[in-house]
Amino acid sequence: IWFQCLILSFFSRGKLGRYPPWPGKIVNPPKDLKKPRGKKCFFVKFFGTEDHAWIKVEQLKPYHPHKEEMIKINKGKRFQQAVDAVEEFLRKTKGKDQASSHNSTEEKNRRNSSEERGKQSAGEEKRKASLSEGKVKKGTGEGKKRVSSVSSERGSKSPLKRAQDQSPRKRGRPPKDEKDLTIPESSTVKRVMTGTVAGFKWPPSVSEPVKDSDPHFHHFLLSQTEKPAVCYQAITKKLKVCEEETGSTSIQAADSTAVNGSITPTDKKIGFLGLGLMGSGIVSNLLKMGHTVTVWNRTAEKCDLFIQEGARLGRTPAEVVSTCDITFACVSDPKAAKDLVLGPSGVLQGIRPGKCYVDMSTVDADTVTELAQVIVSRGGRFLEAPVSGNQQLSNDGMLVILAAGDRGLYEDCSSCFQAMGKTSFFLGEVGNAAKMMLIVNMVQGSFMATIAEGLTLAQVTGQSQQTLLDILNQGQLASIFLDQKCQNILQGNFKPDFYLKYIQKDLRLAIALGDSVNHPTPMAAAANEVYKRAKALDQSDNDMSAVYRAYIH
Repeated sequence: IWFQCLILSFFSRGKLGRYPPWPGKIVNPPKDLKKPRGKKCFFVKFFGTEDHAWIKVEQLKPYHPHKEEMIKINKGKRFQQAVDAVEEFLRKTKGKDQASSHNSTEEKNRRNSSEERGKQSAGEEKRKASLSEGKVKKGTGEGKKRVSSVSSERGSKSPLKRAQDQSPRKRGRPPKDEKDLTIPESSTVKRVMTGTVAGFKWPPSVSEPVKDSDPHFHHFLLSQTEKPAVCYQAITKKLKVCEEETGSTSIQAADSTAVNGSITPTDKKIGFLGLGLMGSGIVSNLLKMGHTVTVWNRTAEKCDLFIQEGARLGRTPAEVVSTCDITFACVSDPKAAKDLVLGPSGVLQGIRPGKCYVDMSTVDADTVTELAQVIVSRGGRFLEAPVSGNQQLSNDGMLVILAAGDRGLYEDCSSCFQAMGKTSFFLGEVGNAAKMMLIVNMVQGSFMATIAEGLTLAQVTGQSQQTLLDILNQGQLASIFLDQKCQNILQGNFKPDFYLKYIQKDLRLAIALGDSVNHPTPMAAAANEVYKRAKALDQSDNDMSAVYRAYIH
């Protein structure tokens, strides 16, 4: 049964430690937004954002019974703001309901009073008429019959009352903004609305109760502003640039499990080399989603935690590649990427026909092209797949994957990409993903330097840095990135979420990319100098937001 606009708050169910639960409400979908096939689902707006998604019924929980549990699990500022928005919404809804109920009661009282007066007036007229007729026909049987008829009418319902019983009538006029909240009168809806929120359950059918499962919660967020008529199919269509038509890059968003359901892990054996800030979160999510993973890290102690979670240990990169079907690698820079493949007991020694290698490191296009050539020369298959995100997004499985190279291998990696990221893009031939990744990080690094510059300028001119952040958070620049990095600076907490030395490396490589095609990059060049200054102040192993210290020393 589709609910047109059932105002019922809930928490979307996510696998704890995987995707954070979030409060929302069921709303009307845009007219041209197709409902996904398969299991029952509802179109949901998330409180605190303008995001919407199709969510399966078994992925929902009622709001009130699970409120305290969810607040304990999620401590983030934006989550608390979302919960506050829910409470405000509920207060307003309750106020409207009370006002509507009050108006309905008054209307009912006025109507009953009017009916009573009408009934008394009608009775008086009938009494006078019967007396008059009794005088004219006194002593006759007709007179007795008339009096009996009047007496009978007094004891029965009036014509007005009978008409009311036969045709239902709304009592009280609902507020104007609640007209679109009507719910179809189905048996399912009746069961939902007659129970309390605490006792609410999403029934898949009349007889079969919902199993208390905890599926992996993935969703392709549909950001709505002025025109909500956006759908997954339309987005995918926009992202596709057919290779046959353009003769160049093919771009396509990976399948979203909001449409396709829960992840089914590949039966291929997965290897993973490099357990740094990004690699650790990726491996953890691969294991959570049921993949068979063999790990290796230059510092072997970092493997211990993942062995406890079910991973296997590889003694060398060559051993991992030789025993696995698909091997991923995520290391720090071009030198580390080359050493991993070409060095002693490296990846290349384990490559033989059919073996697959996916490099997720952020490096330059020349490096990744060289690695692709040596892998393919041994009969292997190669895919580059650098990721956009940070440690937190890696832990949450919300990275954005930019892939290029072997298209068949990209498709073979589908379940892995869905486990580690919220979406992925295929960008065509080898080198394109490296170039795109450097451009993305160039923009991010330059923006971070500008944020630091603005906060220090506010400080030296006697302005409140917190007020500046509050103003930015209310404007067009508002984002999780802006808020988190500013909070780092205001709190003096530079625990690495994205190493400063790596963003400086990416800026340097992006500038070199511009030089290779004779394209100026003056903004990136200026930002790069600030990061170099921060590195000279021993901030390399701090978060990129520590670039702030380059301005205050």
